[in-house]
Amino acid sequence: MHTGHDTINRLNHPEKKERLKALSKLMEGISKGEISRPAPGRSVNNHIHTFYSFSPYSPAMAVWLSYTSGLSAAGIMDHDSISGAEEFIEAGKITGLPTTTGLECRADFSATPLKGMRINHPNQRSLAYIALHGIPYTQIQQVKALFDPLLKERNKRNRLMVNRLNSLVNTHDLSLDFTDDVLPLSKHEEGGSVTERHILFALALKLTTRFGTGNTLLSFLKDNLLLRLDPQIEKRLLNSDNKFYSYDLLGALKSALLERIYIDAKAECLNIRGILTFAQSIGAIAAYPYLGDITLSVTGDKKSQKFEDSYLDLLFSTLKDLGFNAVTYMPTRNTPAQLKRVKEMCRRYSFFEISGEDINSPRQSFICPLLAQPDFHNLIDSTWALAGHEVQAAKDLSLAMFSAATREKYPHLDERIQAFKAVGLERYIKNRR
Repeated sequence: MHTGHDTINRLNHPEKKERLKALSKLMEGISKGEISRPAPGRSVNNHIHTFYSFSPYSPAMAVWLSYTSGLSAAGIMDHDSISGAEEFIEAGKITGLPTTTGLECRADFSATPLKGMRINHPNQRSLAYIALHGIPYTQIQQVKALFDPLLKERNKRNRLMVNRLNSLVNTHDLSLDFTDDVLPLSKHEEGGSVTERHILFALALKLTTRFGTGNTLLSFLKDNLLLRLDPQIEKRLLNSDNKFYSYDLLGALKSALLERIYIDAKAECLNIRGILTFAQSIGAIAAYPYLGDITLSVTGDKKSQKFEDSYLDLLFSTLKDLGFNAVTYMPTRNTPAQLKRVKEMCRRYSFFEISGEDINSPRQSFICPLLAQPDFHNLIDSTWALAGHEVQAAKDLSLAMFSAATREKYPHLDERIQAFKAVGLERYIKNRR
C-alpha cells in the first residue's frame, strides 16, 4: 500500500503525462488485486473543480477520488477555464468512470429585469454565475478561444485586488506579490484561471508562516484585521491539528475579508445573451446555478446572506425568457423547503435539473447522501442524460439534447431525458467491457 500512496500523490504531479501514468498504475494495481476495488455507488457529481481554477486536485486526482468515493459519474466544472477537461475525460476512460464536461463563468444581467439585484454572486449585483454543462469534447478548442482573452482581463483585476489587499495588511509588515505569491498557486500558464481564492489562499499561507496556527493567528484576524468570524470557523482555526487548516483559513478570509478588497468584474464578464448564444452554438446546456438564501456554507467561505428566494418567480420567468435550458442546485447547500420550491419551479418552467457538490476544498465529500432519497433520483437520471447528450452532440450538434431537431423529436422533457439517459448508460456499459 505504500507504493499505492506514493502513486496517489503523483496524481498531482506538475506534468499531465505523469498524472495519467500514475492513474494507469493505480488501476493496474486494482486489476491485480494489490489495491482494493472501491464499492460502486449510484451517486453523481457534476460540479468538481480542479487546480485549473481553484482546488487541491488535478483532473486525474479528482477522477480518482470520484472513483474511490463510489461515484457512478463525475463532471468537471472549472471557473472560466476548460483546460483540465481533456485530462478529466482521459482519466475517466482509464478508470471506467463516466464523465461530463462543464465550465462555470460569470455573466452580466444588467440588461435584464434582474438588474441591480443580488442574484447568485455574493459580491456584485447584476452579476451571476452560469454553468455550461454537457460541452462536447469536439468544442473544447472553441471554448478556450472564447475564454482565454477573458482570463487576461481577469488578471488585470486580480492585480488591483492584490494592491487593495496590501493596503490593508502592509501596516502589519505583510504584503503579497501577484507574480511571486499568487500566480504559482495556479495553472495560469496552461490556461487555468486565477480567482479570488488564489489571492486569499496566498494570504492564508503568509499568515500561517508569520503567526503559526491557533490563538496568535486568530487574535491577529480579529484584533488587527477586524474580521468577524463565525464561531464554528473560530473553533476550526483554534485547532492547530486541523489537517484542513489552510483551507479553513481561506474560507474565513473569503467570508469576512473579500468584500473589503473586491473590485467589480466588468471586462472579463460577457453579457448573458452572448453567453447563451455561444452555449447554443457549441451544443452546451446553459444552466442557472441556484444559490438561495444561505447561512454558513459547508466550507465556511460564505457568510449568511439573502439571494434569490424573495424574487424566485421573477428569476425563473427571466431565465425562461432568456433561453436557459436548465437549473442546477446543490442539495447539501439548501433547506428541504428551498429544495422543494426550486424543484417545483423547475417543473413549472420545464427546466432540466442538474446537480453537483461544489468541490474545491479537501474538507468536502464527493458524495451527496441526499441523492439516495427518492425525491432526488431524477438528478441521477439527469447525469446519465448529460453523458448521452455529450455523446450525441459530439457526433453532430443537431443531435444535442436541446437542439431544434431533438425538441421536435422529443417535445416532452421527461421523454427526452429518458432517451438521452439510455445513450449515456450504453456508453458506460461499453466502457466497462
